[in-house]
Order: sequence, then structure tokens, then C-alpha cells
Amino acid sequence: MRKSIKKAAVNLAVKSDIKTLLKKARKALEAKDAKAETLIKDLIKKLDKAAQAKMMKKNTVARTKSRLMKAWNKLNKK
Repeated sequence: MRKSIKKAAVNLAVKSDIKTLLKKARKALEAKDAKAETLIKDLIKKLDKAAQAKMMKKNTVARTKSRLMKAWNKLNKK
């Protein structure tokens, strides 16, 4: 019982961190900020680790990464 509670707390912290990074990355993309690239790289790394640890479904992670990179490429194209 204790172990599952601890694991749930860790999973919640990771998911929360991912959501926060996602919000920061989207704001940076909208503002055309230079920090966007580093934020996106960090976010992709965390998303991949979450998918590997089965905290998030792999298709959800793939979709999120795809949308981020689509926005990033659109920004750099201009």
C-alpha cells in the first residue's frame, strides 16, 4: 500500500512538471521567444521518459510531440 502511494505521488509530480513545461513552451512559441527551443527539448525528453515508464500513453506522447514540433517548424519557417 505504501509503495503505491509513493509511486502515485512521484507520477503526479512528473505529470505536473510536464504540464507546466508544456504551458511554458506554448507561451514561448507564441511570443517567438529564443528559450522555446530549449524548453521543447526538455519537454520532449520528459515526455519520452514518461512514456517509457508508462506514466503516459505512448500515443498521447507522440501526439503532443507532433503538435509541438509542428508549431516550432511553423515558427522557424518564416
